[in-house]
Amino acid sequence: MSAPARILIVDDEEHIRKILTIMLSKKGYETQTAQGGKEALEKIRASAFDAVITDMRMSGMDGLELLAAIKDYDPELIVLVVTAFSSVDNAIEAMRKGAYDYISKPFKEDEILLVLEKALERSRILAENRRLKSQIREKYDFSNFIGQSPAMRRVFDLIAKVAETKSTVLISGESGTGKELAARSIHQTSPRRDKPFVPINCGAIPANLLESELFGHAKGAFSGADRPKKGLFEEADGGTLLLDEVSELPLDMQVKILRAIQEEEIRRLGESLTRKVDLRVVAATNKDLLEEVKAGRFREDLFYRLNVFQLWLPPLRERIDDIPILAQHFLAQVAAKHGLGDKKFSPEAVRALTQQNWSGNVRALRNVIEQAAILSEGATVTSNDLPFSPAQPTAGGIIISIPEDRLDLKTALKEVIEQTERIIIEKTLRAHHNNRTRAAEALGISRRALINKIQAYGLE
Repeated sequence: MSAPARILIVDDEEHIRKILTIMLSKKGYETQTAQGGKEALEKIRASAFDAVITDMRMSGMDGLELLAAIKDYDPELIVLVVTAFSSVDNAIEAMRKGAYDYISKPFKEDEILLVLEKALERSRILAENRRLKSQIREKYDFSNFIGQSPAMRRVFDLIAKVAETKSTVLISGESGTGKELAARSIHQTSPRRDKPFVPINCGAIPANLLESELFGHAKGAFSGADRPKKGLFEEADGGTLLLDEVSELPLDMQVKILRAIQEEEIRRLGESLTRKVDLRVVAATNKDLLEEVKAGRFREDLFYRLNVFQLWLPPLRERIDDIPILAQHFLAQVAAKHGLGDKKFSPEAVRALTQQNWSGNVRALRNVIEQAAILSEGATVTSNDLPFSPAQPTAGGIIISIPEDRLDLKTALKEVIEQTERIIIEKTLRAHHNNRTRAAEALGISRRALINKIQAYGLE
């Protein structure tokens, strides 16, 4: 049960202080009184209050002077002013200077209680919004985009530079390198940080629903459209729209998105009027978009519209120095999540982690850490807790077997690739308890492609 709100009553007339005290106490409020502005300020500095109710006309420091002093000390503290009906102009002046509202004398009990309740509720909502924004900033601020390697320091520098602009950004990198986190970091360190960040996975929405999702629709635009709907472009107005897996967009939708970005306006499905939108577009892909352009799967004009500022995220195998700090960061997160207490890695475990190829990149590393943390006993995660054998690390230190008399280089190379791929798939499946969907995601391939390889290598 939450503590009762604490209200400070300020009035130089004792009977007014008593009336308000009785009135508020009956409703469960905790009250204190002050007979003037000076005493009120002393109490505010000595203790925390949720609201102040003060008379406007008092000897010594009047209500307006007290209001100014309170707002200088604590701008968020609610102040209600009580004034005679004939002095409403003074009350309006008080509201201009930061008072939440005013109450006219002779006041009614219901009126004071209603105004106070609304003021406290508004204060609670604002405090909750500040708390949530603080949490979001802490979670997505790029200072938490962890890495000390030169490659990642370069990424941080680029994010800091582009964040202050409105430039369209194309983020490229393998699956699991943190492209959405980079996009959120750009948004959260930009002037648009207090506006929406709206991500959409372009490959996860059926083509026939994509236009409605992006641009919205009018009532009756198609069967089942029983009400108008705002699209994601409108949802992101003022903020940032992330087009994740942008290479998966159908060609006909690419034309409409290009127009929306160029004209800064959209048209809902089934409507003839256009709506202006002000947003920054960030696109992300794990494919080479220029190759997609050459293959005719991606429009060249859209590519150049998106590729105004390019941000490439290095794979984990190219930032080995970051693995120990990433691993410890994830271990602390996982331990807190599952209530496992403080944990650390043994030197052998850290060494084993740095020897992996990490085809699933940071996402795969986190999954491995979570499993190892759960399997480990005691405060130390050892190499034996890791879901792969330290003696046979994956590609980058993989053990293969090719007969010495093999002279056919082409065939030998094919066998090396197949053995490497088989081991990586087998270890990844084991790390994800044979969950094929999660294993495919960690490997950066489709679930169907993984199933085909499982059958080909006899890993059923």
